[in-house]
Amino acid sequence: MSLEFEVDDWVYLKLLPMNGVMKFAKKGKLSPRYIGSYKIPNRVGNVAYELELPHLLETVHSVFHLSMLKKGLGDPSLIVPTENVWIKDDLSYEDILVQILDHQLRRAKVTRISIQRLVDLA
Repeated sequence: MSLEFEVDDWVYLKLLPMNGVMKFAKKGKLSPRYIGSYKIPNRVGNVAYELELPHLLETVHSVFHLSMLKKGLGDPSLIVPTENVWIKDDLSYEDILVQILDHQLRRAKVTRISIQRLVDLA
């Protein structure tokens, strides 16, 4: 079964994982895998679609491969906010520095768990 979208469908956009990069204020497992939903104004070729991206993502090319999209909900009120995206003009990101305020070692049966309390320096 091949996945296809129609014009005026709503889709989520997949974020590519990059090691050591803070995206959308979360890092690692907790960072969102998809953002959106965005409307498809037209189809470009067999496997590429153009998306209506918000003003904050204007530096990103608006045409995406089929594998980067996931069927979305048609309700624009469910859009994941993108105001925490810090994309520079050269499409690079900055790490957010944190300071460790407190450090504890807790013991859970055999293993020891390190618990740290952090504060954002930005």
